[in-house]
Amino acid sequence: MMMIGRRVSTTSSLSATAFGSFMKWSFKSSHFHGDSLDSSVSPLLVPGVHVFHCPDVVGIVARLSDCIAAKGGNILGYDVFVPENKNVFYSRSEFIFDPVKWPRSQMDEDFQTIAKKFSAMSSVVRVPSLDPKYKIALLLSKQDHCLVEMLHKWQDGKLPVDITCVISNHERAPNTHIMRFLQRHGISYHYLPTTDQNKIEEEILELVKDTDFIVLARYMQVLSANFLKGYGKDVINIHHGLLPSFKGRSPAKQAFDAGVKLIGATTHFVTEELDSGPIIEQMVERVSHRDNLTSFVQKSEDLEKKCLLKALKSYCELRVLPYGTHKTVVF
Repeated sequence: MMMIGRRVSTTSSLSATAFGSFMKWSFKSSHFHGDSLDSSVSPLLVPGVHVFHCPDVVGIVARLSDCIAAKGGNILGYDVFVPENKNVFYSRSEFIFDPVKWPRSQMDEDFQTIAKKFSAMSSVVRVPSLDPKYKIALLLSKQDHCLVEMLHKWQDGKLPVDITCVISNHERAPNTHIMRFLQRHGISYHYLPTTDQNKIEEEILELVKDTDFIVLARYMQVLSANFLKGYGKDVINIHHGLLPSFKGRSPAKQAFDAGVKLIGATTHFVTEELDSGPIIEQMVERVSHRDNLTSFVQKSEDLEKKCLLKALKSYCELRVLPYGTHKTVVF
C-alpha cells in the first residue's frame, strides 16, 4: 500500500513553531522507531503511547507535545502523517512519564480536552503497564498453524493480549497438543459445527461479547453483515495471499499450479465485502520451480503466521489507524 503525503518523524525537519516546542525537552527518538515501548528506561517512569486523528490545522503537534511536557513527560518517538490534498492529520507519540505526577485518569482528561479543541475523530492513549490487556477471541477451522504460533508467542509474553477463548467449526481430539495447551492455561475451546444453512453466529456472538476484538486465524467461514454489526468491534483476518489473489479452496495449490514466483499473505480488517477490508500488513516470499507442493505450502503457512502476528502487534501498540474507507495508516 502506498500513500503519498507529508510524513514527519523525529528525525525529520519541523516547522519553526513545532521545533520550538520540541526543544523544551530532550529527544531520544532514533532507537524507538519501530520498537516496542520499553518500561526499563527508568524504574520511576512509565511508557505510554497516544494516537490522534483530526482535521489538519496549524498547532496540533505543538499542543500535543506541550501537554506531555507540561506534566513532566518526555517524548521518545513521534510520527505524523498528513495526506496530500486531504484535510486530515494523523499522529502517534511514544513517551515516558511519572504516574505520580501525571495520574492515569488525568492523562485521559488532558488528551480529551485537546481532542475536543481540534474536533478529533479519534484520540486514544494507552499505558501498557497500567491498562488491562486487550481481550480477544480466536476463530479457526481445520488448519491450526496460525493458532499454534499465536499460543506460543502469547505464552512467551510476545503477544500482549488475553485470549479468552478459541472457537472452531472443527472438532479436535482432547489428547492433542493444542487441546492440552488450552486446558493447561485455562483457555476454553468451543466446537461449534456450522452448515451452509446455519453459521451458528448467535452462539459465537454470545461467546465473544466481552472481547475487545476478534482474530480469524484461518477461519474458513464468511461472517455475515448482521454478525459484524452485532459485534460492533474490529475483526482481523489472515488471508492466504496478496489481495486480490487466488480465492476459494486450496489457494496454495492454485498458485503452485499457476507457477507463481512470489507468494504472499495479507492481514486485514473484516468488512461486509469479502476479502476487501482495509489492509494492515502484507508479506511476500519467493518460490521457484524447485519447490514441490509440500515446501510451497510450508512457505505459505510460515508467511501467514508472521504476517498475522506482526499485524496484531501493530494493532495492540496503536500503530494502525483508519485512512479513508479502504486504507489504513500503519506507523
